[in-house]
Formats: sequence, structure tokens, C-alpha cells
Amino acid sequence: MIEIKDLSMDTLLLLEDDSYEHFEFQSSYSEDDLARFAMYDLQVYHRDKRKIQTIIIYSSDVRKIDNNLHIGSLVYTPINIMMYNYDGNAVYKTLETKLKSGNDITDNDMLNLIFLPLMKWEKKGLSRVALTKQSIKMAQTIPDRRKRDICTAAAFMFSQKYLNETDLNQILEVLKMTDLATMLIEDAVNENTKKVEKETTEKVTVKVEKETKIEMAKEMLLDKKPMEEIKKYTKLTEKEINNIKKPLKLK
Repeated sequence: MIEIKDLSMDTLLLLEDDSYEHFEFQSSYSEDDLARFAMYDLQVYHRDKRKIQTIIIYSSDVRKIDNNLHIGSLVYTPINIMMYNYDGNAVYKTLETKLKSGNDITDNDMLNLIFLPLMKWEKKGLSRVALTKQSIKMAQTIPDRRKRDICTAAAFMFSQKYLNETDLNQILEVLKMTDLATMLIEDAVNENTKKVEKETTEKVTVKVEKETKIEMAKEMLLDKKPMEEIKKYTKLTEKEINNIKKPLKLK
């Protein structure tokens, strides 16, 4: 997520051609939202001077929208993806058949799997959280480890755009049973270890530097160097230097 002057867009990706893709996930349509997204794009362009293309993914709850926003000299034309036009039942059956037969899945299959919960479903009563669980469980049957982890991670990441905190907690329970969770825990442990090592090194460095300054101050005091000179070279305060001086019993 990127925040610009109290405004926040869902996802902003920097592409290989040095342009941006701005993703938004919507479960309703409003012209005000289009104006808001256009404002994001203008501010990003003003800041970075990179071309930017908005892609709005509308859930199956949305059936009718305006393709662009025309306000005179400015015409804002995002790419609109209407999940209502995708048959969730058919996509699910196709993916299930392919995975059960042991066939590899394509990049397009991966996208279909990730966005399954947002598609139109014939069966009534299926909640988004139930569909997200199905999507993640199906991802776990992908033979290729890399593709499996990508689909699992992306399904969870995008679910944060359309599920509430209670529903997300249910998804986290499902994630705990996946290989990805194990990998993330290992990464977190490794990262924490590196953090502890860094903090420890920094503390040791500070301590050594401090002791070096104290020893330098002692030598300069014994040589009867003036206070201002000691402060200049040791970077210690006058109070610190006087505290070092007391045990030396200097006149």
C-alpha cells in the first residue's frame, strides 16, 4: 500500500518498463471512487513522473459501471475487470480436474485460482470466507512448490481487501496448516536472529567506544589537560569528565 497526502491506494506495482500499475478492489461502484483513484494516479505521476495504469477489479456484486470518468479536459480510463462475467463453478471444476490429473497449471490458471472468491457462483449461500478457504485449500494441491506458495500468499493478500478481521482470522487458521506458514515462520525466526545480532553488535560497539573515551579522558586528566580540550577530543560532557576525575584524586 502507498499513502499520498492522507490518501491510500490498494496496491501499486513498479513494472519492468519503469511504469506503474495501480490496482483497486471494489465490491461496489461509485463515480466518487473513480475520482479518488484518478487523484491517486495524478499525485503519483506528479511525484515520480512515471506512467501509471489503473486496474479496477470489481467483485461479482457489481454488474454495471461507467468505463471511464470524463470531466472535461481530463478523461480517466482505467482497465475494468468484472468478476461477475466469470463463472466460478466452471473455473473451479476446470482447475480441480487439472490438478487431480497431475497436470501443471498455467499463469492464467493461477490468477483464476486467486480470484475465485470474487467470481459469480451458481450455488447460493457460499460466503466469501468459505470461497477463500476453498481457494487456499485447492492451492495446496498444486505440485509445483513455487506456484503453490505464490497462489496461497496472493489469495491471502487479496482476501484482506474484501474480508473483515473476523473472517481473516478464519483464513489464518487455514494458513497455519500450509507449507507457506512454515516457511514464513522460519523466515521470521531468521530475521529475528539477524535483528538480535545487529542490536547486540551495536550495543557492544557503543560500550567499547564509551570505554575508549573514558580511558582517553583519564590520560588527559593525568596530563593536566584543560577541560575544554578533554571535552573536544572525547566528546564527553563536563559532568562525565568530573565523575571520571573524582577517583583519580587529582588536585
